[in-house]
Amino acid sequence: MQIAEHIRIVDDEGQLLATAAEEAGVDAKVSTCPGWQVRDLLRHQGAVHRWATSYVAEGLQERRPLEDRSDLDGAELLAWYREGHRRLVDTLTNARPDVDCWAFLPAPSPLAFWARRQAHETAVHRVDAESALNRATHGEPDPITPEFAVDGIDELLTGFHARGRSRVRSDVPRTLRVRATDAGTDAVWTVRITQDPPAAERGAPGEAECELSGPAARLYLALWNRLPFPEVTGDRTLAAFWRERSGV
Repeated sequence: MQIAEHIRIVDDEGQLLATAAEEAGVDAKVSTCPGWQVRDLLRHQGAVHRWATSYVAEGLQERRPLEDRSDLDGAELLAWYREGHRRLVDTLTNARPDVDCWAFLPAPSPLAFWARRQAHETAVHRVDAESALNRATHGEPDPITPEFAVDGIDELLTGFHARGRSRVRSDVPRTLRVRATDAGTDAVWTVRITQDPPAAERGAPGEAECELSGPAARLYLALWNRLPFPEVTGDRTLAAFWRERSGV
């Protein structure tokens, strides 16, 4: 996916998140994030948006901590979130293509990294905000396209879990396959789990002990621990192991 498309998704998903949060109210429980209320979600996502903005806008070269705004609540918190989201979208839109700043996953450029990362960050948390709504009144969550879901699965498997901080490790080597059933024949990943961080590659070389499969959007959210896995074949203990260890 192109940078401009990721920025459009940051914009759209961030607005949807704000709308859902306002309708649910800051006291509502976020069912996909046990222990969180909508206020916690807004504080977190608002801080992440400002954090991401600072790297691109200021050309920062080192990691900095997230801002703590636990003093904000209610309408003031929602306005703070919306302001930070708009600033992020504007910063990404107007950034030089060759902007040089810190990033924590491989990408064609720092701008490509931040646009992609914030698109998926915001989309997953938009789903969290919508989980706080009464579905009988508001209906089903806004859909995630197969193309975007595949992009997110790839980022999660080949990026996030390739980092040294991943807890998905096993003394006994194991092999997991992930397959999106509605996104073409190349939407499949093989994940090798060892004592090192998981090594994921596109394709299906060799045998796998367990396969997680289903529509890309459902698989994407399941891998982020927002939904159950659509379908599990083979050794179900490996699926359970992944869910237990893969929290980011």
